[in-house]
Amino acid sequence: MGVTGPRAACGIGEHRRAHSSFKPWSTRGHPANRVCSRIDRTTRAMMKQRVVVGLSGGVDSAVSAWMLKQQGHEVIGIFMKNWEDDDDSEYCSSRQDFLDAAAVADVIGIDLEHVNFAAEYKERVFSEFLREYSAGRTPNPDILCNAEIKFKAFLDHAVRLGAGHIATGHYARVRHNPLTDRHELLKGIDPAKDQSYFLHRLNQAQLARTIFPIGEIHKTEVRRIAEQIGLPNARKKDSTGICFIGERPFREFLNRYLSKEPGPIRDDRGRVLGEHVGLSFYTLGQRKGIGIGGVKEAKAPRGGGDHEPWFVARKEMANNTLYVVQGHDHPWLTSHELRANDASWVAGQAPQLHSCAAKTRYRQADSACEYRAREGENTFQLTFREPHWAVTPGQSAVLYDGDVCLGGGMIE
Repeated sequence: MGVTGPRAACGIGEHRRAHSSFKPWSTRGHPANRVCSRIDRTTRAMMKQRVVVGLSGGVDSAVSAWMLKQQGHEVIGIFMKNWEDDDDSEYCSSRQDFLDAAAVADVIGIDLEHVNFAAEYKERVFSEFLREYSAGRTPNPDILCNAEIKFKAFLDHAVRLGAGHIATGHYARVRHNPLTDRHELLKGIDPAKDQSYFLHRLNQAQLARTIFPIGEIHKTEVRRIAEQIGLPNARKKDSTGICFIGERPFREFLNRYLSKEPGPIRDDRGRVLGEHVGLSFYTLGQRKGIGIGGVKEAKAPRGGGDHEPWFVARKEMANNTLYVVQGHDHPWLTSHELRANDASWVAGQAPQLHSCAAKTRYRQADSACEYRAREGENTFQLTFREPHWAVTPGQSAVLYDGDVCLGGGMIE
């Protein structure tokens, strides 16, 4: 199987054989091989099989593919094209990402296929993304993208190719629990890179067919392996943009799809401080881009100083009003409780516990809380022991029992 359909990726007009320049390379005694041997304990129970790896062009998926190849699996790379609008813009990175993925496949010695999921992405992910923003909430498209594209459309395609498993470069782990006969989603070993938050909507069927090869190691080790085996993207910068859309000015991007409805910006005393461009373009806790940087408090209520920054604290859709407060520790920015809906549980059912930990944002430290399911509803309530900052409707509240990710729901 060779590289197919590359013209879909930002106008790439050449076909390339992904392993045309591969030369055998011995890794006997190599430091990276010792890491691979350590990681192999998570997959050694599996027979050697066909594994389809999502090659994004980044270093994480590249090292994941190499590890699986070292373990003896038949590895096929898939580059997913999931965004086609304005591909000729300066922010389109898919052309370079595809070239990087092809170069990685050359070095590793695997075939690479180009697959276009743009229609599925627009229907299942982007349309919901716009609906949430229009309703004044702040969605997380990466979570829905994982559930609907990377571990659904991509998984279905891999199964059609005869794959037993798929693999990605996520920092997470999958473990089968023989006592419950269920698969568990665990945090990645590297606490600074753990991505279980974005994967909490995966179900048992998806986890049963998924491998996360780098979940057992740290990012620094991934970089070191990539350097040692000569991967061309070993020093490539990590992507931080919207899933498959890239790194571009966010408000400018939303302007193309959402209508503007200007309205008043008020402080906690009801004074009008300015005019917002539309509630959809702001999120709770936002500090930059509010447009009132020169406004100061005559007297600083609630302990705020007159030179402290302003933060978005509330959005009232009924009267199209944006509320801002001064100071990071303003009471309007903290919450002790939240309610979440559209719950999704990794085990297939709500957890039977009262105390757990939760995150309401990625990279946030786990916060101790009390969990209560709402009888007969797909919702739950969390009560935090310490005040939680900028709890944002549309984001996900994700629950943990130690390293085990239980699932979560969308914050109301």
